Amino acid sequence: MPFPVKKCERLMISPLSYLTGSRQTASTGCVNVHATEDPMETVLQQLARGNALFLILILGIGGSFQSGYHITSLSSPSPFIQHFINSTWYERYAAPPPRHTVTIIWSLIVSMYAVGGLFGAVSVKCFLSLLGRKKAVICNSFIAIAAATIMLTSKWAKSYEMIIVARVLFGYSAALGMSTHLMYLSEMSPRKLRGTVTMSSATFASIGKLSAQFFGLSEILGRQELWNVVLCAPACLSVVQVMVLPYLPEAPRYLFIEKRDDKACQKALQSLWGQGDFKQEMEEMLTEQATMEAAPTKSPLLLLRDQTVRWQLITMSTIYCCNQLSGMSMISTFAFDIFQRAGIPADRIRYITIGLGISEIITSISCGLLIERAGRRPLFWAGYGVMSACWLSVTVVLNLKGSVSWAPYLTAVLIILFIVFFCGGPGGAAGTLNSEIFIQSNRVSAFVLFGVQRWFVLAVLGLAFPILIDALDSYCFVIFACMSLLGCVYVFFFLPETKGKTLLEISDQFKAITVCGKSFPKERRLETKL
Repeated sequence: MPFPVKKCERLMISPLSYLTGSRQTASTGCVNVHATEDPMETVLQQLARGNALFLILILGIGGSFQSGYHITSLSSPSPFIQHFINSTWYERYAAPPPRHTVTIIWSLIVSMYAVGGLFGAVSVKCFLSLLGRKKAVICNSFIAIAAATIMLTSKWAKSYEMIIVARVLFGYSAALGMSTHLMYLSEMSPRKLRGTVTMSSATFASIGKLSAQFFGLSEILGRQELWNVVLCAPACLSVVQVMVLPYLPEAPRYLFIEKRDDKACQKALQSLWGQGDFKQEMEEMLTEQATMEAAPTKSPLLLLRDQTVRWQLITMSTIYCCNQLSGMSMISTFAFDIFQRAGIPADRIRYITIGLGISEIITSISCGLLIERAGRRPLFWAGYGVMSACWLSVTVVLNLKGSVSWAPYLTAVLIILFIVFFCGGPGGAAGTLNSEIFIQSNRVSAFVLFGVQRWFVLAVLGLAFPILIDALDSYCFVIFACMSLLGCVYVFFFLPETKGKTLLEISDQFKAITVCGKSFPKERRLETKL
């Protein structure tokens, strides 16, 4: 049903009467929350007015938490799984497996997670279009529960094939969950809290990584008889999400713009953020809805061909590529190997990785509170700059490890410093930026494109990094330093600040970017005239 024009007019006269459904006019007086709000009020107090904080928690435990957990969950039980492959093969064929066979099966278990993630990223648009935000999240939780069931029973069934299937489903669920999580967060948050709310996705991913490292300790679940339990532990949180999420509101922006249900949007806003005047949010959604009617929703391929969003696509593609090739993904997956090569004793490495996880969480939370003050752009270019310096320093220190006793521990300190600036900058703010620079009609397709890129690069890195570190040794980190430096230079010269701006204002900023006096939109207008 089209949005009623009369209600739009009443909104412009008296937003409070629109939200409450009363017939009051502007002359009766209304309280503007944005104008009367105490400037010293903390972000936490703003979130606690309604159900927003609780919804962020529920979305997090079934969204990016799962992805963070499964990225690092294989590190601890890897020797137990390889032993399981050996014993299962022997029981089936009454002979020990060839060495290369175990290696191939183990490589499949590791890499199929990224393959599943690739398919999950492709299917984001289908899920979100058919089910909406809330139902898509619930459906994704059922996929995670099914994957955990297969993983849990694989040991009793003595089937390493079930482990591979479960890893594919875990990857699929993680990719779908991350995109729907970010989409839900960006569409439920008002402009002034958009950065803080969407940053919670990075925080939950960090908590997931730390949880996997913690449960992988031998004192907890990191034992041979419990390796299958370690890999499927997050399913308990997926069950909680399935039980609780139906009672929480749908994303207001989705209800208003795509479902055209202004009453449901009104109810969702008040449920999330408490009673108040949401004039800015409603006007922004109304303007964006009008823009969508002029420019219908695009498929990923059509979005790639649209020159009016070319700078947004180039920017996010560059940032995601620099993030993944900056070395953070390799720290999460191959931390044990990196510290072992640095010369740190094996019995201490697991506890150092716990320290990495704690640093990541603290920094992500701090960045979430800082992003609305500092803005997005400084966090990106400063973070990339320090990250590049950290990797160059790691390369130098690793070449000194034979001559100085403290070199291995300085390497650990430098990597922790790298994590602090990654999570407090490009890693944490990338999700916020991705949600801000695309309007509603382009956002889902953008999530599909960058999700495919993310998981494809992750799969390639997972296969290539062991070869790189064997071939280049410590000099492989120079590649990470160069990619971080590239991100710093690009952001400094091309990324506009998006803090406190509407989605349409941000779009206009990107259209104003020129290189050698030319911009993509201007080129398209010139071709039209010819």
